[in-house]
Amino acid sequence: MKRDFLLNLTVEGKPLPKEVVDAIMGENGKDIESVKANYSDYNAIKEALNQAKETIAAWQAQDVEGLKQSAQDWENKYNQAVREHSEEISNLQFQQMLNMAVSQAKGRNAKAICALLDLDALKNAENRAEAIGKALEELKKDSGYLFAREDTPPLYARGTGAQWGAEERSPVTLAGALRERFENERK
Repeated sequence: MKRDFLLNLTVEGKPLPKEVVDAIMGENGKDIESVKANYSDYNAIKEALNQAKETIAAWQAQDVEGLKQSAQDWENKYNQAVREHSEEISNLQFQQMLNMAVSQAKGRNAKAICALLDLDALKNAENRAEAIGKALEELKKDSGYLFAREDTPPLYARGTGAQWGAEERSPVTLAGALRERFENERK
């Protein structure tokens, strides 16, 4: 309602007094402000709706099938990497087991010994350790030169050299034998 309307309004030919117009306008202002308070967040809601519409439009514009395909490609790459690394770990474990078995069998050259073994058959064996042990035993029988002999003494064993220690010297003459016995009895 406008003030001019009330000022031009007449009752029995007389205009409304200014106090009445002011009172009416005051009450009208209170009513308008109370209604405005109910709709004070209108602009914020309108802005949020506009942003939601823009977001929905952006999502609708995306290629969903392309995203699904991309996700599937990444999953395939992940699975392939897991398989490759599992295989690498298995190969490393097998190689370590083989090297330890060759070392325990006193192999002289692990590369040469491994070259003579059927590695694929050993890898696919149910009990790898047992299969490796049998293969090394067979290889020892066929190619014993690849393994250190267990019956030979060490190279520098005591008593194998040209000079013997004084405590190991045995008497050469009868007089020397009697002297040694006499000295042992004194002790």
